[in-house]
Amino acid sequence: MDYSAKVMDHFSNPRNMGSIENCDGVGEVGNAKCGDIMKIFLKVEDDRIADVKFQTFGCGAAIASSSMATELIKGKTLKEAWKLSNKAVAEALDGLPPIKMHCSMLAEEAIHEAINDYLKNKGLEPWTE
Repeated sequence: MDYSAKVMDHFSNPRNMGSIENCDGVGEVGNAKCGDIMKIFLKVEDDRIADVKFQTFGCGAAIASSSMATELIKGKTLKEAWKLSNKAVAEALDGLPPIKMHCSMLAEEAIHEAINDYLKNKGLEPWTE
């Protein structure tokens, strides 16, 4: 399978890997078909993502998607982070093979789950599309 240099870079040197103790929100999603599991941890300050980490169990494309997604939302407001699409993640990685596009979908879904977990922890209504 042909991966871009950016995918290989984020797979070999993932950014923001790990977890955040006492995080404000966590989102976990999985795709049973391919066995990828992605977990995103958020630290939120003044409605902005002050820190974000991920733990991904899966293929290289899933790890690269997680890494790129965390880079793209760090420092952004919750609303900006919510709008990050799987397409934007894939484009930032200079493309993903069609069979691996679900990996960028997981990143988008995990971010949504983490933001909604944060909102629920604050006693707020979760967001929908």
